Amino acid sequence: MSVVPVQAVAGAAPATGVRDEEAAAPLAPSARLVPALVAVYRAQLSRARVARIPLLFVATFQSIGIMVLLRGVVDGGEPARSVVSGSSVLVVAFVALNLLAQYFGQLRAGGGLDHYATLPVPPAAVVLGAAAAYASFTVPGTVVTAVTGCVLFQLPMSHLWVLAAVLPLAGAALAGLGAALGLLAPRQELATLCGQLGMSAALLLGVLPAERMPGVIGWARDLLPSTYGVEALARSFDPHPDWVAVGADLGVCAAVGVLSLAVATWAYRRAATR
Repeated sequence: MSVVPVQAVAGAAPATGVRDEEAAAPLAPSARLVPALVAVYRAQLSRARVARIPLLFVATFQSIGIMVLLRGVVDGGEPARSVVSGSSVLVVAFVALNLLAQYFGQLRAGGGLDHYATLPVPPAAVVLGAAAAYASFTVPGTVVTAVTGCVLFQLPMSHLWVLAAVLPLAGAALAGLGAALGLLAPRQELATLCGQLGMSAALLLGVLPAERMPGVIGWARDLLPSTYGVEALARSFDPHPDWVAVGADLGVCAAVGVLSLAVATWAYRRAATR
């Protein structure tokens, strides 16, 4: 006669010798924002150095080519300042907006967000780290473009230090916009398309002088995040810059950057939990 275990008769689970609370390992504590941000930034920057150098060369060559092309129709004055400042910020738009939109669109389509979602990393660290890496990657190309434009159009270089403020602020605004576009686009192809359209808008609305645009186009220019960085850099080429106006443009650019990064962080949480 076979003997039936007491647990099976009573319907109870067999004893394993380990209590339930001991069997479940505790989750690792969530990483703090600043260390996680630094880790993501360093990882993205090392990746960008390998994969994005040819694209940075293309962005710089494209901006310099636009200035050379417009040199034949623009002599100097306000139009020249607009061309140089717009072409310089265009490098930031090409990398921080266009490429970041493609990167997050590809990350979402390929399931890469699932990897980040399993890590104890705050969502803001992922978005801010990637945005900072792509924005800082544009520094050499932007500086080369600005110096080349000053030589072509005979503009003073004494106040080019304004780039130290324009680059991070315009880069944050454009990178946040690019990340949001890539994360909110339902398909990877649409993310690429949105990035290309955003870069084209930065080209057409940033490089061309504002006073030569129709009123409706001027309103669209005011909505573009990079416009205020372009305006701040263009004012610095004046013999006696209006530093109050420069500071106001940079302040608006900073506010737009905070808003766009906040939207990108929300879009990351939304995409990672779907």
